[in-house]
Amino acid sequence: MTVVLTLTILICWFTMIRMPLASYRGPLPELTAGERQLQLELQQDVTHLAGHIGERNTYVPRALHAAADYVEAGFTNAGLRVTRQGFTAMGERCENLIAEIPGAGRRTEIVVVGGHYDSVQGVAGANDNASGAAATLALARRFATTQPARTLRFVAFVNEEPPFFKAPEMGSLVYARSCRANGDNIVAMLSLETIGFYSDADKSQKYPFPFGLFYPSRGNFIAFVGRTSQAGLVRQCLRSFRTQAKFPSEGAALPTFIPGVDWSDHWAFWQAGYPAIEISDTAIFRYEHYHTVQDTPDKLDYERMARVVNGLEKVIEELVNP
Repeated sequence: MTVVLTLTILICWFTMIRMPLASYRGPLPELTAGERQLQLELQQDVTHLAGHIGERNTYVPRALHAAADYVEAGFTNAGLRVTRQGFTAMGERCENLIAEIPGAGRRTEIVVVGGHYDSVQGVAGANDNASGAAATLALARRFATTQPARTLRFVAFVNEEPPFFKAPEMGSLVYARSCRANGDNIVAMLSLETIGFYSDADKSQKYPFPFGLFYPSRGNFIAFVGRTSQAGLVRQCLRSFRTQAKFPSEGAALPTFIPGVDWSDHWAFWQAGYPAIEISDTAIFRYEHYHTVQDTPDKLDYERMARVVNGLEKVIEELVNP
């Protein structure tokens, strides 16, 4: 046990100090006009998905289909063509929604950005994961008129929540396996999962032991997380974010036995042999309303969420134009 604990502490220390640059510290600057517009977009999309539609999963199929229609309309209104990947789960039709921007020059290399739009049973799921779905839509709007070198795909996944998590009917697993079967060359996947809650209160951030020895006690940062074999992608994305965004950020490449490391759609891409990381507010260690009926749109910090998404725009820009 002592050996395992020592190794875990060394892994924590090693992965932390290997992260590039330093997290932003200090007062947050005034929002730009573009960030204020982004804030409004994010709040509108979260409010519609988690407020007007509410719980959305196979237990309430009408709401799940309404959410899919809303996300499709968001992509379409941005000028993007949407493909629906349909399949059946629990006797209901479920759909992943894919919007692709073909690359120029390096078209066969693909970057995927996505988040799931379903919610856990009985819950409206504002942070988990209307926040990630809203961010996916906002980023798609901003890249819709660009011409990246690599192909860029925005995907809204269905069925991330139980009982489908890590099951064959998990939407991202269905999608990732189809990409592998088609021979798609996905060079990076970013999973946007619970990105809407932040707190400056001391001890508002929790961790599995012994991570609290190395990381901040205030839950005011965005986290870039991957498994140890893909530390390079974590560092690349974190460096890009820290170069561009004046917002606290942390990163780690960790063994998958650490709780939470593989708890989102990036896990599905690992199963298909693709490099993928999660970008998250680490809700399970910070957000008291995680997977509860209190996970409603009024709980989220849309101003900080806008700062995060604005920073992610620069991360994606560098990924698709290496």
